[in-house]
Amino acid sequence: MFARQALRTAIRAHAPRRFAPSVVSSTSFSSAAPLSKSSVTRRGAKRGISSTPALEGAQEPSQSAHTPIPPARFKASHPMFPCADLVLHSSYIGQTMQRCLVHEYPQEHEFVEGDLGHSTDGPEVDVGKHNQRTLASFSMTNKVCVITGAARGLGNLFARTFAESGSNAIVILDLDQGLAETAAKDLVDWFEEHGQAEKGEISAIGLGCDVADEKNVQDCFAKIVEKYGRIDVLVTAAGIVENFPAQDYPTEKFRKLMAINVDGSFFCAREAAKDMMRRDAPGSIVMIGSMSGACVNIPQPQAPYNASKAAVRHMASSLAVEWATRNIRVNVISPGYMATALTRVILDRDPVLKETWENLTPMGRIGEPEDLKGAVVYLASDASGFTTGTDLRVDGGYTLVRHRTPKELPIIALPLR
Repeated sequence: MFARQALRTAIRAHAPRRFAPSVVSSTSFSSAAPLSKSSVTRRGAKRGISSTPALEGAQEPSQSAHTPIPPARFKASHPMFPCADLVLHSSYIGQTMQRCLVHEYPQEHEFVEGDLGHSTDGPEVDVGKHNQRTLASFSMTNKVCVITGAARGLGNLFARTFAESGSNAIVILDLDQGLAETAAKDLVDWFEEHGQAEKGEISAIGLGCDVADEKNVQDCFAKIVEKYGRIDVLVTAAGIVENFPAQDYPTEKFRKLMAINVDGSFFCAREAAKDMMRRDAPGSIVMIGSMSGACVNIPQPQAPYNASKAAVRHMASSLAVEWATRNIRVNVISPGYMATALTRVILDRDPVLKETWENLTPMGRIGEPEDLKGAVVYLASDASGFTTGTDLRVDGGYTLVRHRTPKELPIIALPLR
């Protein structure tokens, strides 16, 4: 008994505070971070995704602009495992509560004009042919890729990533057909204008699709099969998030969120799988979940959203088992806090919330949309041929740490992304 108490006392006294991140990026969220010298490029994609070798004498972005986070904002709370649990001081969150209570989402006109929510710099150009050995199984060449919610945001990033990785047939689905068509045209134009594709090499179409409407989804996927003859890859990126205290959550908003996030994911996955089964061909379905499907992240109240993403995660696991014998793989990508166009508007209004989210993430920063590119290509390509039912979390370690708050800690009504 006394020995155990002595051990606990010693651990408290000598254990380092590991999870107070030492640095955070000072990069402004008004623009996405530029791609590094190891950017993925379309050139050479016919033999696999190639990482462009760093140019001789080139330097990666400097870390000197990073600023330290005062470690006093965290304290170890578990006597035996002082690094396994974080307590965020209520006084710190209290400041955020006073500054950034948000009841409505930013409107379209508040976004930076032309901001798709990610960098459109694309791959490195004028670097010549690749000479680095790469896995051909990562290539998306000859794959017909369908992405929902892809007119902007993460869905648009995934569409462009598939083009970078060699896909010549890309379908952008969005609730707004006009935005979908514009996004498809912009994608093709960028690759042709920057010499990353020959004229007519990439075919991209935009279709209006309400993923919560079963009949609309069926009609839309029938058009895709009529146009391209098949569907090889589906990414379900369409989704919404709204925040209300649970006791005040409007029923109609609850139903709408579940219809888009859960019903929409299932309707689209079902139609894609039907085509794959009809052809007796393999395929990959990637559902976009969230770390919120595996934890109750703070401080924003979003019980229905968390439940919807947990449903998506378990749906993917169930479909993965059911369709495994047909060689149809179903996986999930669960992003953490990402600097999308919506998130940047919110965080530009309140730097305190930005710092709060960074402090709660062991890697000490909010993710850039580009951090998801490798994950989506891996799960969509043949490189993950024996991977199914996986929940790939890209969250900077957020879900590895147990966050808890005092009972008196106020809850902040803010969107996740």
